[in-house]
Amino acid sequence: MDQKFLMDLQKFPKYDILFLRNGGVVVSDSVFLSSKEAAERLQMTSRRVIGLCNEGKIEGAFREGRNWKIPEESVQVMADTLIARKKYAKENAPKLLPCAVGNTSYMEIVRDCYYVDKTLLIRDLIDDHSAVTLFTRPRRFGKTLAINMLRTFFEKTEEDTSIYFKDKKIWKCGKRYRSLQGAYPVVYLTFKDVKFNTWKDSLEAIRLVLKDEYKRHTELAESNSLDDDDLDYLNRMIKGQLSEVEYTRALLCLTRMLEKHHKSKAVILIDEYDTPIQQGHNKEFYNEVITFMRNFLSGGLKDNDSLAFGVLTGILRVSKENLFSGLNNPTVNTVLDEKYSEYFGFTSEEVDEMASYYGVSEKRDEIRAWYDGYRFGNSEIYNPWSVTNYFNNNCQPRAYWANTSDNEIIQEIMRGLTPEIAEELLFLMQGEPVQASLNMEVIYPGISDGPDTIFSFLLIAGYLKPVRKAVETEFGTFAELQLPNMEIRRVYNTEILSWLRGNMEGNAMMEIEKSLYLNDGNRLKKALQRYMISCISCFDGATESFYHGMVLGLVASMSSQYYIRSNRESGNGRFDLQMEPKKKNLPGIIMEFKAVKASESDQLSELAAEGLNQISNRHYDMDMWERGITDIVKYGIAFAGKDVEVKML
Repeated sequence: MDQKFLMDLQKFPKYDILFLRNGGVVVSDSVFLSSKEAAERLQMTSRRVIGLCNEGKIEGAFREGRNWKIPEESVQVMADTLIARKKYAKENAPKLLPCAVGNTSYMEIVRDCYYVDKTLLIRDLIDDHSAVTLFTRPRRFGKTLAINMLRTFFEKTEEDTSIYFKDKKIWKCGKRYRSLQGAYPVVYLTFKDVKFNTWKDSLEAIRLVLKDEYKRHTELAESNSLDDDDLDYLNRMIKGQLSEVEYTRALLCLTRMLEKHHKSKAVILIDEYDTPIQQGHNKEFYNEVITFMRNFLSGGLKDNDSLAFGVLTGILRVSKENLFSGLNNPTVNTVLDEKYSEYFGFTSEEVDEMASYYGVSEKRDEIRAWYDGYRFGNSEIYNPWSVTNYFNNNCQPRAYWANTSDNEIIQEIMRGLTPEIAEELLFLMQGEPVQASLNMEVIYPGISDGPDTIFSFLLIAGYLKPVRKAVETEFGTFAELQLPNMEIRRVYNTEILSWLRGNMEGNAMMEIEKSLYLNDGNRLKKALQRYMISCISCFDGATESFYHGMVLGLVASMSSQYYIRSNRESGNGRFDLQMEPKKKNLPGIIMEFKAVKASESDQLSELAAEGLNQISNRHYDMDMWERGITDIVKYGIAFAGKDVEVKML
């Protein structure tokens, strides 16, 4: 009997019967586990457990036929060891930096948080030598952080701010760029919070923004370089005693004072310059705000000898009102431009690095499906707001971007819904692309001036993406547009449809859906009647086109069950609305609309019957019949003001 066996034997003195297996001792009444049971206890695969047995790393394990017998005691020891190791690794692992959400301070983020390095934006701006650059990007795509980064880099301060860039990409670009760090006085303004219901309150908010910026430059109050007029303007600015006209010169006066004191031209940085303009459009003081902003911006950015360069950010260009007329030909960079395309939002490589850093590389496909899909120039871009929220919320996929602002512009589009626009919105919601002629100079009063303007705004605002590079022709810019990702599809299915639902008393939209699923014409009539009484005026209900667009919008929520088409040829004419079922257990639906003036409501029954006969006489059902759909419900629907009549067959 060998020495090892004797030593093993001494471990089990209370047992009478022992078996020798593979040179070790196995107690006769030990509990044995299969490789599958051991794998469950150890939280690993059966293959891995079998490999450990073959390598002799599980004490007492032996093969019986084709299967392994593994002592429960050995498995428990291994499990305890693995738990201890995981606990130790967790306690001693380097602490991961948090993913900053909502923080737009460049210094705080690079010091305390995970930062996606966008500092080469500084290099490109320096190389371009543009007097004024405007970046138009969707909300929450990093515009404010970028402006704050530029301020931190260029502004001359008592603090040595170079420490925030020495480990960043810009610092490796050479002495020429490093020499401009901390070299300029900077005027930094943000209008992101100027959201008030009247021009009076908005102007007061702008005054306070300007006052705070003047107060930030404490060096001017004690400067020996300013003359009496400068000091008088400065004092009255601090005391709030300037007239509205004098406030339009605030940029010009401040840059001149800064140049006199610092012996250096000033940089102007303005974030969300168009927020007051959008608010003016929404709250009906557009003319007042445009007049002020035109003079204000021109004063600081046009022919200003004290200006080194200026950078502005916003959503729209707002150019047709000559807001930027004569501003030394400002460079406007939009989502269609290739230059600067990677500096707003995250690239695929940057998101992959983040996923690896946070130990969730296996979730890349999920992140891509939810938040990728934007295309700025030739760059594939992820929504940075949503990605940082995703990592900050234990990688839970949600529509984080949906609730970051009110959506009055989207609601305005919905209020002006036409059949053409409604149908294309339905195509988008079903994952299909739409073709559009783009107007990248869209302005707020003209947002709902037709499908091309609407889809241009939706592209600029981040609700659409170009499928491929836009095509430039002598007639304009053309692009194929599509929803970027699952998050935006959720936005369409919640914000747009919920707005429709929210404007219906008694949730009439759900009632409309139910009546169509039940083939109940009387129920459909009552639901339409209730909706129109609650939501539209008699003036709104003036044309057949309006009612056509309205019904298209109301049935949009059924796009998961139906292919919804409008104004298509079938049989001997063009139907108004066709709903082709995606599943054979649902009936097809065809609608024909008629409309007269409110004063002619006594004709509704006759008109509804006429619409129903038109469907049959012109064989509008032929298109679906040819595709094998024989169960088809036909509706003739007539409108007059807020009255409606429905006939069905």
